[in-house]
Amino acid sequence: MLEVENLDLHYGQSRILYEVSFQAPKGQITTLIGNNGVGKTSALKAIAGRHPASAGTITVDGTLVRLTTAFQAANAGISYVPQGREVFPMMTVEENLETGFACLPKADHHIPDHIYDLFPVLRDMKARRGGDLSGGQQQQLAIARALITRPRVLLLDEPTEGIQPNVIQQIGDALRLLRTQGEMAIVLVEQNADFAYALGDSFIVVEGGRNGPRKLKADYTKDMLIADLAL
Repeated sequence: MLEVENLDLHYGQSRILYEVSFQAPKGQITTLIGNNGVGKTSALKAIAGRHPASAGTITVDGTLVRLTTAFQAANAGISYVPQGREVFPMMTVEENLETGFACLPKADHHIPDHIYDLFPVLRDMKARRGGDLSGGQQQQLAIARALITRPRVLLLDEPTEGIQPNVIQQIGDALRLLRTQGEMAIVLVEQNADFAYALGDSFIVVEGGRNGPRKLKADYTKDMLIADLAL
């Protein structure tokens, strides 16, 4: 489980997050909802060590983690798939995946079959350069690379942005499988209402750098989600 308590974040003198607190259980997809610019991406970056938090605590499976770098986050079991994917364009698919080895012992420096089983297109294209892939294929590569680190927490920032519908379906199927396996907590930031509602088990509204209470799907309709996306 991921537990975030009273997380504050500043960019220079500007305060971006205000005491953000929530829990994301293993075996579930927790979805952060809200309009652009309200702090959802900033929250993920703080949890992932991309922008160290100014205050607050982050706990993974009961262990307090102190994060000032993305490498520390990966060592703590937190993987982050950023908006925009950030694959290495001149490296092959296989080489992109191998960058996930950095936080693993040398004996584990191999790409497990289940990674390619999750996204079969990557097996077919493992010798192709990342920059030659379509946007949807790059997104699958970015998720697969995050999974190489064997995370206990997977953070995804708008994975459907600019992606063709058939690949959105494939990504959704992969996330459902990961949820069913129950080995990690998944935190999703998503503006696609259909995708967010179909995948989410619970929903947390973020507005003005603050978050509201966790809402279970049984008590939260798709119309409510669409309204909250506009906040």
